[in-house]
Amino acid sequence: MMADLAIKLGLIGIFIAGFVLNVGGLHAWVERKQSALMQDRIGANRAFIILPWRWAAPINWLLRPLNVLGLFHPVADAVKMFTKEDFIPPKGDRFLHTLAPFVSMFFALAAFAGIPFGDRLVLGERVIELQIAKIDIALLYIFAMLSLGVYGVILAGFASKSNYALLGSLRASAQMISYEIALGISIIGVILIYGTLDMQEMVRAQGKLLFGFLPMWGIFLQPVAFFIFMAAALAETKRIPFDLPEGESEIIGYFVEYSGMKFGIFFMVDFIETVMVACLMTTLFFGGWQVPYLYPDGFHFPWGGVIPVNSLVYVLAGVASFTVKVLFFCWLFMTVRWTLPRFRYDQLMTLGWKVLFPISLVNVVLTALAVLVYKVVI
Repeated sequence: MMADLAIKLGLIGIFIAGFVLNVGGLHAWVERKQSALMQDRIGANRAFIILPWRWAAPINWLLRPLNVLGLFHPVADAVKMFTKEDFIPPKGDRFLHTLAPFVSMFFALAAFAGIPFGDRLVLGERVIELQIAKIDIALLYIFAMLSLGVYGVILAGFASKSNYALLGSLRASAQMISYEIALGISIIGVILIYGTLDMQEMVRAQGKLLFGFLPMWGIFLQPVAFFIFMAAALAETKRIPFDLPEGESEIIGYFVEYSGMKFGIFFMVDFIETVMVACLMTTLFFGGWQVPYLYPDGFHFPWGGVIPVNSLVYVLAGVASFTVKVLFFCWLFMTVRWTLPRFRYDQLMTLGWKVLFPISLVNVVLTALAVLVYKVVI
């Protein structure tokens, strides 16, 4: 019993603290550096550490690459956020004002419990699922956690006792709820094809081959759902071109009355939700931890031949595959952010209700008919 608990705590530490929080934190640096590269600028290079003592020359030499790349900027951001004044409006609700960012952060992190980041690891007689919580309806659980995050947005505007913040929270929650509908409907086709809400089983199903050579990834079976999901997910995470809740230069956001680390938590939640969306796109449409043609006993190539691999190598290759795919989508979302302009609010709602929603419904109907015909014929 204690051993199982230790394993679960280890998985939480490795995946949540070791991967999710670090990738989310590095988004602040990536946002500066990638935008600089795309706009032909130098980018983040102002936060650096140089020790003044002569004996520290070797340490400064080791720190030089980090200084050149500007990797100390996330550290500087954290120091700045923690040391700034925590301002609460005089008429605001102190308890709810403090609770709101933590509600958003809690549900954003809790959603990762259902994400499988590798195949089962067998150590002697013990079988370890590389998934924090083995949930049969993991997909439903993840969407429930993401939906509950809306409460943090609403609380932030309500607790501030500011009309601007309240209107900003209403606009943000309306946007998130609107696109969650298209987001949820878009994956029904994927569920119909794989026949499960268990994320781990869904990934294993994508290890099969179509026509003997093409992996059964969701992108090949549900390409329309993929593009709907990506657009709706960007709106759900409030990223450009759907970042109206955070367009401080043009409109008032729901966290206008927040400062210090509470403000930082709201921004961190957006980055963490971006990592979550990247995990979902990887799991639902790009095979999750699957490596094409790699099975527990080795590589099975379509043209014949098998290259045996060790079981531990197989599991590690799956974890590496999952990581690379997630990082690719994080890069893709950042590229979209610095390429497209911001929508007007009426354009945003029109896209969600009059374009993505009807297309997702049509896609579900056609997918259901295709699955029915396939079962009747087969």
